Amino acid sequence: MEPGDEVLVVANAGVPPVAAVVAAGGRPVFCDVDPGSHTLDPEEIERRATPRTRAVLPVHLFGRAAAMDAILERARARGLRVLEDCAQAHGARLGGRPVGTFGDAAAFSFYPTKNWARWATAALS
Repeated sequence: MEPGDEVLVVANAGVPPVAAVVAAGGRPVFCDVDPGSHTLDPEEIERRATPRTRAVLPVHLFGRAAAMDAILERARARGLRVLEDCAQAHGARLGGRPVGTFGDAAAFSFYPTKNWARWATAALS
């Protein structure tokens, strides 16, 4: 990534994905969410992408997978990388496939207050 390159990030992302973009020298471009899933609205890729855009960072949130088929279709058409934030969707699947297996890279978090701890606690009780 070159300084000033843009990364499309969902507007309700937490600080970590946005901070990662900034730390890498990029510029986060905030995108709206789909009102039903609260994840990245794939249409925003078409609305927000510019010639400086290099990647899309969908956040799988509240245990829900983002609309990866539509996100990938739009991202690939523009030659953009797709970096999945899976920190709040451990165990989420889309079409039988686990989140984190769709894009070019994925990040997970095992911080104890994330959905993983809630899911594990519920599964064990």
